[in-house]
Amino acid sequence: MYLKVPSHPDLKRIVVINPKGGSGKSTLATNVAGFLSSSGHPAALMDFDPQGSALRWLQNRPDEKPEVFGIDACERDTTMTRSFRMQVPRHIRHLVIDTPAALAAPDMAWFTRGAHAILVPVLPSDIDIHAAARLISDLLVVAKVSRRMGRLGVVANRVRENTVGYRKLMRFLGRLQIAVIGELRDSQNYVHAADQGLSIHEMQPSRVRKDLDTWAPITDWLGGRLDLALTPRDLLDPGPAAREGSAVPSPESGAVSYRGSAGRSPAARLTPGCESSLPDRARDPAE
Repeated sequence: MYLKVPSHPDLKRIVVINPKGGSGKSTLATNVAGFLSSSGHPAALMDFDPQGSALRWLQNRPDEKPEVFGIDACERDTTMTRSFRMQVPRHIRHLVIDTPAALAAPDMAWFTRGAHAILVPVLPSDIDIHAAARLISDLLVVAKVSRRMGRLGVVANRVRENTVGYRKLMRFLGRLQIAVIGELRDSQNYVHAADQGLSIHEMQPSRVRKDLDTWAPITDWLGGRLDLALTPRDLLDPGPAAREGSAVPSPESGAVSYRGSAGRSPAARLTPGCESSLPDRARDPAE
């Protein structure tokens, strides 16, 4: 099973994922959505985080800016069906999904299966590096995201070059054999952009020139993934066997150990991160 929403059949999904709180998921998701819309590709932003950080950004967005259609995936509105709440307007071809924090490994495939691009923001701290090791393992082993298809990209977030944390993060990411598609600066411009409901691409260029330079490889990579049609491998169902355990690479040595997966099967849950807000999945026409 995987996330399905009423939409145009050519809808392309971009999933931003990291169960570790504070990794910058919402910042990355809102800036991707803003970039797409400001580039002439109307986007929808689906927020699965009960805190609603991405939707707060959208509430701050000026009316004169290009459309970003917001979808609150955790809204508790019993006056309408879930299918109606989750639908993406037919004229929109790009959906950015801000996944919930504390997402269990068995639930990751529900979001990543059928995605054109999967973005993983990682911070340069020891705790975040260890969390990223487990996340990458779960994506590859449990959710069965394919390295070969090149849909998975890591974004080093809030980096400060020439620091111990930065060097350790880059050494770790280099051992994963996963594309590190960009390094975003630890910049107050992202705070100012969020307050105004803007992406970094919509701010005064002279003010954010250094930040725009760091986004160039990310947007180039993203364009390549969105132009690449989905294959049967991208839609592969990981199956129940994959939920029995996952390999965890060590940030220090690159060695692999195995552990049991936490959490329940997606079939036994409603929506990860906001389960109580949704009706039974088996009766949901959106799925």
